[in-house]
Amino acid sequence: MSLLYIHIPYCKRICSYCDFYRTAALRSLPATLDTMHREMHRRRDYLADKRIRTVYFGGGTPSLAAPEALQRLIDTADTLWDCGHLEEVTVEANPDDITRDYVAALRRTAVDRVSLGIQSFDDRVLRLMNRRHTAAEATDAVKRLQDAGYENMSIDLIFGIDGFGGRVLDESLQRAAELSVAHVSAYHLTIEPRTLFARRVEEGKMHEVGEDVSEREFGRVHDILTDAGYEHYEVSNYAMPGHRARHNSAYWTGEAYLGIGPGAHSFDGDRERCRCSSTAEEYSRGEIGFETETLSPGQQFDEYVMVSLRCAEGIDMAYVESRFGSQHAAKMLAAADRWLESGDLIADGGRLRIPPERFLISDAVIESLFE
Repeated sequence: MSLLYIHIPYCKRICSYCDFYRTAALRSLPATLDTMHREMHRRRDYLADKRIRTVYFGGGTPSLAAPEALQRLIDTADTLWDCGHLEEVTVEANPDDITRDYVAALRRTAVDRVSLGIQSFDDRVLRLMNRRHTAAEATDAVKRLQDAGYENMSIDLIFGIDGFGGRVLDESLQRAAELSVAHVSAYHLTIEPRTLFARRVEEGKMHEVGEDVSEREFGRVHDILTDAGYEHYEVSNYAMPGHRARHNSAYWTGEAYLGIGPGAHSFDGDRERCRCSSTAEEYSRGEIGFETETLSPGQQFDEYVMVSLRCAEGIDMAYVESRFGSQHAAKMLAAADRWLESGDLIADGGRLRIPPERFLISDAVIESLFE
């Protein structure tokens, strides 16, 4: 089966840490949504498997689009592919967009999962990040969605923010657990070039946290959420039993997906990747361009290692042998020896995996196993 991702790159306000493709030029949003229907028709043959398993509206801020507009996109998809057995339809949303009227309209659509970009339950952190909601509004949004029947809900949190670890971080994590959300994505802050945070670091007004702080805060996130009953199933993702993110999990297992919208990425499930290279303004005028990349066998191997070791299940050695050959498997096992000795890797049931509590060092392990 395949996945459908729809990228709505519009934001009312640009967050201090964000380097995703986005724009605040909201005037072109209606025209961009119209172009998305045309792009879906144009690319109807991209997916070899016409059965759509999940739909994900990401951004940007997809909740700036009316629920009716989201449903119209789903309806168009249903005319082009088999959407009769959708397992999950997710929309990312900002808490201050979650009004009673918005939720009521959303319930009339096929959307059955909401991912709220909360980032923190501390108002000082939210102001630092230039978020447009307060901690109280975040709590209200969660409860409003739950009251409307959205039990399958995810929230985003960010840690590793200079000066806001310790009690501030603990309280945000505990608040998430108290609200009984089904899924939490907890991301370590990365200072990306050309962001407001990057300028603050350059000016000496802000500092990146050190490795010791990163390790300590990662440990707090893991301990608090797993103690509350969440499964730590991917480096940055925690879920209550039965509530893993199906769409994102399929990315990590290499399933084919079609990305629609400016800046959206697609993958044919084999070796071809492509990205819509049009800006939002160009796209809104119907100008749709693409950049493509064909992965070499070595790149395919490296990508499998990378996504697998970021997940709790790890690397399937039988799959490595069957797809990439016994020499690749033997070479990787030899490189894994030192990590097995240190306990940073575990050989278990024909798999190599990183214990979730040590996921923070996954990049070092992964790079050492690359071809």
